[in-house]
Amino acid sequence: MADETPVGLVAGTEDSTPLLFNVALAPEQYLQLDDVVMTKRTVPGFGEVVTAGVVTEVRARHEGASFGSDVFLIREGVLPAQVQEIAEVTTTRVEPECYVPPTPGAPAHRATGDDRARALYFDKMDNKVPVGLGRDGEPVYVNLEFLDGTRGGHVSISGISGVATKTSFALFLLYSIFRSGVLGKRSVNAKALVFSVKGEDLLFLDQPNSRLSTEPQGDDLRAAYARVGLPAAPFASAGFFAPPTPDDLTGRPHVTGRTSGVTAFWWTLAEFCADELLPYAFADAEDERNQYTMVIHQVTARLRREHIPLDDGAVQIEGQVLRTYDQLVEFVSDRLTDEDARRDWAGPVTGTGTVNAFLRRLRSSLKPLRSIVRGDLTDVPARRVSTDGQQLTVVDLHNLPDRAQRFVVGVVLTAETARKESAGPGGLLFTMIDELNKYAPREGSSPIKEVLLDIAERGRSLGIILIGAQQTASEVERRIVSNSSVKVVGRLDPAEAGRPEYGFLPPSQRARATLAKPGTMFVSQPEIPVPLAVEFPFPAWATRLSEVSGPIVSATASGASNGNGAAPAARRDPFARLPATPSDDDAPF
Repeated sequence: MADETPVGLVAGTEDSTPLLFNVALAPEQYLQLDDVVMTKRTVPGFGEVVTAGVVTEVRARHEGASFGSDVFLIREGVLPAQVQEIAEVTTTRVEPECYVPPTPGAPAHRATGDDRARALYFDKMDNKVPVGLGRDGEPVYVNLEFLDGTRGGHVSISGISGVATKTSFALFLLYSIFRSGVLGKRSVNAKALVFSVKGEDLLFLDQPNSRLSTEPQGDDLRAAYARVGLPAAPFASAGFFAPPTPDDLTGRPHVTGRTSGVTAFWWTLAEFCADELLPYAFADAEDERNQYTMVIHQVTARLRREHIPLDDGAVQIEGQVLRTYDQLVEFVSDRLTDEDARRDWAGPVTGTGTVNAFLRRLRSSLKPLRSIVRGDLTDVPARRVSTDGQQLTVVDLHNLPDRAQRFVVGVVLTAETARKESAGPGGLLFTMIDELNKYAPREGSSPIKEVLLDIAERGRSLGIILIGAQQTASEVERRIVSNSSVKVVGRLDPAEAGRPEYGFLPPSQRARATLAKPGTMFVSQPEIPVPLAVEFPFPAWATRLSEVSGPIVSATASGASNGNGAAPAARRDPFARLPATPSDDDAPF
């Protein structure tokens, strides 16, 4: 309930409107930014009308002072004056909906408990997802209906890299969705797909953070999670994928920090041809008027028609057996430079300049893609990224060049979108992509951008929800940002904060976003007119190898499914068959 003692009175020196009013604070009282305030007035025909809002600005001044130097006279008692604080309150809810201004002189109370919940529309949310704590230390929620596609979908998170904690907040949001119980029975079919491009930090999400076993940090962390109604624990069901080690024919994942529970992924040459994956090798944002895009689609169709898949993932085309991506590129190059074969492979009216432009781009893809498109791993079964078998799937891309990262993101998203279309909207797939401005820039066109636009515009009807993080929302395709129901902002660059994309932030919050500390986010959602400042708890899961306490134990390492329907074989000890040697303690010297 609201505090019985009013914090002040509705000011009469400032205009009060139904959407904005000011409160003059009483002596020994205070209001800070983001506090929730309510006031009442009686309206004939409506009865008692309650106006509630959030403090968006607080000012203090000497009443009675005329010059800047008067402050010294007032301090010495020579000039009579009084300190007065005025809080600006932006209206969030009027109940009942009679939009009249609050009456000057009416008592204003700090809203708590049920009154706070009504002021912020939490009482109207049937399924609330906790996203952190407000400035008053109470939980702040997001309506699940704007996350699961019921009334909206998609999340846009913006902020300076390394300071805004965008990835940490996105992971906490996923953890809250999965562990808060808001999904009910749907949690069985709810999954998350996370693309990691910043080191191996996300390969330990299923391991408890070492802080949990340290006192008093562990108690404080568990208490912080308890305040938002969540257990302090790592992700319970997680699978990890990484590209294979270059020039290694064993299919070993290219990771160093975590040596167990990680599955390598790649695409065979047969899949590359049959699934028409060549356009994703040209996934940079390019001008659609470039002529060589015609050659891309012509060659793609030709590879699909002409290839004969072999049992080991290699292909045979026009009598030639191709086992590596290098061999495939060389084969296509030979066909396009041959005067007789060029007409069939590039089209009858394609000029030499256009073909050469295509070949330059194709050859430049050799180094980025040769480790993930191959048919030479004859003794290792092919593995592709799959969300089956675990709730959270992490795809580690940091060891891949930018071009290969775009290829993986585009191919995986296309496959998951096709799978969801065929399966129907029964389940939910939350797709988290960092550096979204790289995959869906404002200018240009690419296959990945088209996939992301498709997800943004109709993904929620399929059950695919995009969680995009970027340093600058002004550089991301407008339609993706505008289709995001929930917008989150962390620490912003001052120049970026002035962009129109952040128009949903009040002026005071724009200024605050330039100095927000890590862990503080401004969350905007459709039901609440004013973005809410929240602080989310420190991750309960390990975010780097140094935060893992004890040996790594994972479901994959203990024999669970590796995401392809079969349990991976245990890795053999390479030194098991070597003759035993005396230990150091038994050595004669």
